[in-house]
Amino acid sequence: MAQNDYVSITIVTYNSGRFIKRCLESVLAQRYPGKEVIVVDNASTDGTVDILAQFEDQCRIVYNDENIGFAAAQNQAIALSNGDWVLTLNPDVLLLPNFIQSLVDAGQLDSEIGSVCGKLLTMTPHLEIPAQPVVDSTGIYFNPMLRHLDRGSQQVDNGHYRQYEYVFGATAAAALYRRAMIDDISLDGEFFDEDFFVYREDADVAWRAQLMGWKCLYVPSARGYHVRKVLPGNRRALPPAINMHSVKNRFLMRIKNISPGLYWRNCAAITGRDILVVTCCLVWEHTSLRAFWLLARNWRKVMAKRRQIQARRRVDDAYMASWFQYAPVTKQAPKKLVRLLTRSATARST
Repeated sequence: MAQNDYVSITIVTYNSGRFIKRCLESVLAQRYPGKEVIVVDNASTDGTVDILAQFEDQCRIVYNDENIGFAAAQNQAIALSNGDWVLTLNPDVLLLPNFIQSLVDAGQLDSEIGSVCGKLLTMTPHLEIPAQPVVDSTGIYFNPMLRHLDRGSQQVDNGHYRQYEYVFGATAAAALYRRAMIDDISLDGEFFDEDFFVYREDADVAWRAQLMGWKCLYVPSARGYHVRKVLPGNRRALPPAINMHSVKNRFLMRIKNISPGLYWRNCAAITGRDILVVTCCLVWEHTSLRAFWLLARNWRKVMAKRRQIQARRRVDDAYMASWFQYAPVTKQAPKKLVRLLTRSATARST
C-alpha cells in the first residue's frame, strides 16, 4: 500500500464508557489494513480508562491529567499521527466495515478534495439502530443567519442522499481530512481552534478550508451510525457549559472567517439571529453570558487569527456567498469522478 493511503484514526474520549468499546471494535474491524488508531482521553472518571486499557495492544492511548477540551485533544492526537489522511471520530460512532475504504477511494481521485464525509444515520444512546433508518448527517451546511446544520438531520432515510457531491464541510464526528489540507489551513500549529474548547470547531474548520480553496466531498457508500446529543431543539437539555461554548463559538467563528462582503449580503438575517441569541442570554440563559467576556478577553488573539485567515484566502465573496442559503447547498461532482467512484463501490459489493 502506498504511503499516501495510510490513515490515522483519532478519537477523543471524555466519560465515554457507554460507547467507546463498540466504537473501537468497529474501527478495528474495518476492511482497510493501512491504519493506526490514536485515542486521547481527557481525564475520564466513568470507567472509560479501564475499557481503553483493553485496547492498548491495538491502539495508541494517551491519558491526559485534565480535560483540555475536544479541539485541543484532537490536535494532540493529530500531532502524534503518521497518516496522510486523518479520520476524526467521536466515540459514539459505529462504522460499517467499508467506511474508511470508501472515503479514501473518493479523496484520492482529486487533490483539491481536502475532506471527505459519508452518510451517518442515527442510533439511540443504548446503541440501538432504529428499524426505519433516520439520517444524522450527510455533511455540514450554513444558512444566511450563520447557523450551521447537518444536512438531512432527522429525516427518514428513504434512499435519498445517494449522489456523490460537494458539500460545505464534514462533521468531525466522522470526517476524513487530507494531511496536506491540515498542514495548509492550520493556524500556529492548530488545526482545530483550541479557543473553541468544544462544539462548532468542525464548522470553523470547514469554513476556513473553503476560504483557502479546499473541497469537501460527500460519499454515500460510506455509512455509519451516530448518537447525536446536540440538536437544534434540545438546547435546554444540554449542560450549561456546552451552551456557553455554543454562544461563544458562534461569534468566534464569524469574527475569524467572515468577509465584509458576505456579512453585508446577509446582514439582516445575521443581525436578527444575533439579537435573538443575546436576548436569550440576558433573559434566560445567564450562564452563557460568560461567552461575551471570553470573547472580549481574547479579542486581540482572535483578530490576529482573522488577519492570518483573510490574508490566505483563495476564493472570492461570490463563491462563499453561494454556500450560505436556507436550503442545503451542494455542488455537482465531475461526472468522470462519479463514474470512477461508482465502479469502485460496485466492485467492492460484489
